Amino acid sequence: MRTILITGATAGLGQELARRLADAGDLVIVHGRDPGRVRKARERAGGRTEGVVADLSELRQVERMAEEVLDRFDRLDVLVNNAGIGAGRPLSGREESADGIELRLAVNYLAGYHLTRRLTPLLVASAPARVVNVASAGQQAIDFGDPVLARGYSRMRGYAQSKLAQIMFTFDLAEELSGQGVTVNALHPATFMNTSMVREALVPPISSVGQGATATMRLIDELDGVTGRYFDQQSESRAAAQAYDLEARKRLRHLSDELVRRALD
Repeated sequence: MRTILITGATAGLGQELARRLADAGDLVIVHGRDPGRVRKARERAGGRTEGVVADLSELRQVERMAEEVLDRFDRLDVLVNNAGIGAGRPLSGREESADGIELRLAVNYLAGYHLTRRLTPLLVASAPARVVNVASAGQQAIDFGDPVLARGYSRMRGYAQSKLAQIMFTFDLAEELSGQGVTVNALHPATFMNTSMVREALVPPISSVGQGATATMRLIDELDGVTGRYFDQQSESRAAAQAYDLEARKRLRHLSDELVRRALD
């Protein structure tokens, strides 16, 4: 029996993954930011589940969640960084997290970055283990002159930058953990799944949550030894060019560590 943590597991893709994995006999740690929704998601999933609550828009809560997972569980076989927010309604304005960071960068990327960093020792100790980052085909290069988009803001740009950052971290961590029994991959699960995130953006859904879950389950259950890859649904694909720029990835790593340090000081 594996222990699997899924962030953003109270709706959409995360909820469906929790249901499938619990049904298969895994112990699923269901994450959400609302205790009531976490409880309902666990009830819907059935099987063996546990719950953790944290608002990923605040890095102190991410830190507390990591400490709780390390305290409560003696192993972690799979971490699925699924939680995120979409581009939102067209023409809506810039938003910041509780830490003063552009909201999509904070939730879609930085929370998962910090959580994964904190849980990496447990993943290594549980090897063979996996990290699956739920990214997107919507990607845009990070402007390191203005990474938090203080100027020229659009929510779509913020979303696309945050998703490319996830993939850049995926490639970095895969190299860092090479030979330690932990694989790290990212994927675009499906295009415009029928989720509240897509509906909020006023985009007609064209894929089902089930399609996205099937693609994600492939990275959770199959492809032994495959690491440092980006998949478009069930096919290996190529991410935006900046993901392969070693200097850009180094700059992102330093930026991420600095933003986390400031938030937690």
